[in-house]
Amino acid sequence: MSAHFADREAVAFVDALLARMSVEQKVGQMIQGERMAVTPDDVSTHHLGSILSGGGSAPGGNQPADWIAMNDAYWMASMTDAPGRAPIPILYGVDAVHGHANVLGATVFPHNIGLGAARDAELVERIARITAREVLATGVDWTFAPTLAVAQHLYWGRTYESFSDDHALVTSYAAPMVRGLQGDLGRDSVIACAKHWIGDGGTTGGRDQGNTVITEPELERVHMAPYLPALAEGVLTVMASFNSINGVKCHGNKYLLTDVLKHRLGFQGFVVSDWDGVDYLSEDPAEAVALAANAGVDMFMVSVEWKRCLDLLLQHANDGTIPMSRIDDAVRRILLVKHRYGLFTRPRPAERYWSQQSCLGAPEHRAVAREAVRKSLVLLQNNNALVPLNRDARILVAGKNAHNRGHQCGGFTVAWQGTSGNDFIVGGTSIWEGIQAVAPNATLSEDGTLANAQQHDVAIVVIGERPYAEGMGDIRPAGAVPVGSSPAGKTADLAAYGQTLELSILHPEDLATINTIRAQGIPVVAVLVSGRPLIVDDELAATDAFIAAWLPGSEGQGVADVLFGDYPFTGVLPFPWPRMAPRWPRGFGL
Repeated sequence: MSAHFADREAVAFVDALLARMSVEQKVGQMIQGERMAVTPDDVSTHHLGSILSGGGSAPGGNQPADWIAMNDAYWMASMTDAPGRAPIPILYGVDAVHGHANVLGATVFPHNIGLGAARDAELVERIARITAREVLATGVDWTFAPTLAVAQHLYWGRTYESFSDDHALVTSYAAPMVRGLQGDLGRDSVIACAKHWIGDGGTTGGRDQGNTVITEPELERVHMAPYLPALAEGVLTVMASFNSINGVKCHGNKYLLTDVLKHRLGFQGFVVSDWDGVDYLSEDPAEAVALAANAGVDMFMVSVEWKRCLDLLLQHANDGTIPMSRIDDAVRRILLVKHRYGLFTRPRPAERYWSQQSCLGAPEHRAVAREAVRKSLVLLQNNNALVPLNRDARILVAGKNAHNRGHQCGGFTVAWQGTSGNDFIVGGTSIWEGIQAVAPNATLSEDGTLANAQQHDVAIVVIGERPYAEGMGDIRPAGAVPVGSSPAGKTADLAAYGQTLELSILHPEDLATINTIRAQGIPVVAVLVSGRPLIVDDELAATDAFIAAWLPGSEGQGVADVLFGDYPFTGVLPFPWPRMAPRWPRGFGL
């Protein structure tokens, strides 16, 4: 990777650029501000290196043209050639973690947990390639993906962002995902970001941003393993993790960020912090900034207080608290990534190839997403061979998730915590719409009260979780329990999703709907939409067939494809399935 990443020409270009830059421009390159807090004038005046959209942060009417216009304005500002500044194109980053799902009309793929059930690395690479094209169609350069977490606890609210609890499966997907996103770093590519370095999936009790208590050999065997093929594939950026390792926050862990990642593993790209992640290192913002920079954070992702962060970096650079050699190393890494990606020679966003293409949510993209849905479904129970169903049967479709594209897409879709209903998921099909398209005698009754054995041969009840993301998806005790572990600095206090993995307690309405239909003597097929395996003993006992659909994304038609036998069930569990006593192992699937 090293020779290819930073050849003689690249090093000479970057060194010449560094020699022209003032310390103000250098520290500006180390700042990534959120778009709602940064104007194009800010980019020009303060030499900012990057802008991002947080979850749900979108310009104008959230159409590709709005994104392109915004990126074009930031780019033009970054390229101002005036005394005291060198034109350096800006990078724009988004959380395109299951498609470019922030944008209305984008193709929304199954979340990673579903792709883990599919056991198809080639499919993962195709999904990444399509995601790159849809990101490029909005003038954006960089996605904060792939997530390479190896989730060890189903209580964690980010379980669905993990392909599996099996590090070997996660590892097998790392290179294909990076390859699909970055390609040859040419016209069709975006910059990928392996995250979150490191151990985010191993926190005690699955607490988001919590503490991972682990030996170094186990950390390397389980949580570091997926990063090795990503680094070998040339991933250009790595995001530091919110969690701690044995009590030391990763954002301030020089051993893991610099000694291991950069020196031992030879990573030559740059490390970006997570959302305000530096703030958790100390109650004193100045100390927090110095701790992070000296530990190896190269770019600071800051939601609002980016100007304060910039001023503190400048102060530290001037007084030597952060050595100029560390500043230069961080900026050199950022500039090398921009050069490696070809950003210095690409046209402005409005004139780039994919900005001229109407590929967002294209039919061929949705076809791949539909394929991914089919391959991710896991058949857990099938009494009396109830499925596949006859499409001419009289079918009652029920459940709160049956006709709700927002629920089936999950978190990080249009909004940070996801959405409810169908209004904001433009294009695609709900599971009900997919069934309706192929089963002429199907009817919808969300609560199941229209069930009638004289009118219905079978019922499909779509149950499960509502959307969530990060700490608000955690299962943990009630009360004001802070998210994460922070010996100093701020803590995030987010409401948990619930206190148990038992679906009948989390969402009693699901079992009530099933029982309403069952009371009529109608066989029931349950389809579980969820970001993790749940304890569903009561629901299993009350149904004849049971399918794990995970968070399938925008193409609910893929569920109908398998329910009616056009395609077989091929998905297997990416995580062991829980019950009051152990039920199904990882890899199970009828």
